Amino acid sequence: MGARIEQVKGQGKETVGAITGDKDLEVEGKTDRRAGQAKESLDHAKVKLEEAIDKAGDTGAEAIDKAKDSLHRR
Repeated sequence: MGARIEQVKGQGKETVGAITGDKDLEVEGKTDRRAGQAKESLDHAKVKLEEAIDKAGDTGAEAIDKAKDSLHRR
């Protein structure tokens, strides 16, 4: 299940639990909502890490190409 969907589902449970006085449902909703937030943060961090790895790889490839060019000019 998507992180955002899990947050919405949890928010719904939390609201229904608060309205009906069902503390267990309210706590379950908070847990679902927070789990969704954590997953969303983790997904965001994963994307940023992949971008950093790609950038580092590109930079490394550029450095290798420059080194090869300088060797061929001699």
